[in-house]
Amino acid sequence: MSSSAGDTERILDGPRPADKFAPNLARRHRSGRFWLLVFQAATIAGIIALGALVLSIGNGAFGYIAVQNEIDPATLAVDDVGLQDLPKEELVRILEENVSEGLFRRLEHDLPLAERSRQNVYDLIMERVVEPKTVQQWTLFDSLFRQDAIVAEVSGEYPDAQLRFVSWLDPEFIVTPQSGDAMKAGVRTAILGSLWTIAVAILFAFPIGVGAAIYLEEYAGESLINRIIQVNINNLAGVPSIVYGLLGLAIFVRTLQALTSGAFLGFADPSTANGRTIASAGMTLGLLILPLIIINAQEAIKAVPYSLRLASFALGATPWQTIWSHVLPSALPGILTGTILAVSRAIGETAPLVVVGASTFITFDPAGLFSKFTTLPVQIYQWTSRPQDVFRNIAAAAIIVLLLLLLSLNATAILLRNRVSRRLS
Repeated sequence: MSSSAGDTERILDGPRPADKFAPNLARRHRSGRFWLLVFQAATIAGIIALGALVLSIGNGAFGYIAVQNEIDPATLAVDDVGLQDLPKEELVRILEENVSEGLFRRLEHDLPLAERSRQNVYDLIMERVVEPKTVQQWTLFDSLFRQDAIVAEVSGEYPDAQLRFVSWLDPEFIVTPQSGDAMKAGVRTAILGSLWTIAVAILFAFPIGVGAAIYLEEYAGESLINRIIQVNINNLAGVPSIVYGLLGLAIFVRTLQALTSGAFLGFADPSTANGRTIASAGMTLGLLILPLIIINAQEAIKAVPYSLRLASFALGATPWQTIWSHVLPSALPGILTGTILAVSRAIGETAPLVVVGASTFITFDPAGLFSKFTTLPVQIYQWTSRPQDVFRNIAAAAIIVLLLLLLSLNATAILLRNRVSRRLS
């Protein structure tokens, strides 16, 4: 009895467990504060970089421009009636008198002037006769903080020019097709091309990716071949996009040319008979995002508790019934999240589409899977590579459109995912 009491006394009098950590406590707190500062600094740096990007894009999408007409519209007035108030007959006469015979015949051949609206004829006069051209432009910051200097510069160097504050991003920019004139160019064709290619990529990659993930997680064993397949899938997720472009060129454009050009259905157009179509571009982007979808779908399936499978098996369900009725519904939100991230990468890709055959200048909308195409990233690249500064302004506006399109698609996908999650819960 006394021995037990002595042991208890020695334990109480001895060093407590907390005392062993006391000498290191201050050092551990200092280390924690240091890493907290590092993480906060990284977050602040990311926010600053994002803000600088947004300011740089917005700085080019708005600002003053100096526009100078080849012919003063006032000289085309008839009996003191301004050009904008003249009837259609007078506008047709002015157009015929001020353009070449060849151009007038071509305009008449494209669509007889008698069938055109008055506004259309007026727009032709402004484009072909008046010919307004941007002779100088300024960024948003210069326009806000150097307004007096800009006005003085225009008065001295461009006395016949008009100074306007413009937003390159407006509704007209969204619904107007591509043009060689930056003042008239828009992104409608590029937006439709991006939507077509992304839709094909999702329809091509999503079922294959989810099916592969189900096989690898639920059916495949731990054999050497399956481990090799898994390693290769992980490696393919990091392959540069240009490699997928070369793969798409070899498989979809050349090997499967009859399929991707529409020739097997009799839909082939002479301009797309080489297979450089939306179908080829969409399936190439599908290959690009396929490893990402597989990996994310596998992780989502792994997160489903194994006890859920055991409970289903205990009730007599087959493996496929268990997967279809229990595993997939539980993993679906995670699978959709991974698909959203993969699509976000695909929508901004340029290199594989250039290799597959995206057009850098196209003025007509895609009519189907077998049409020629361009996309917003390709259009932005084409505009930024031009020597005229004004094209950089509309490239900045196109970047904003691309970001808004990406955010809209992601928001729609997230809403659908959340709706599915609520329905399953």
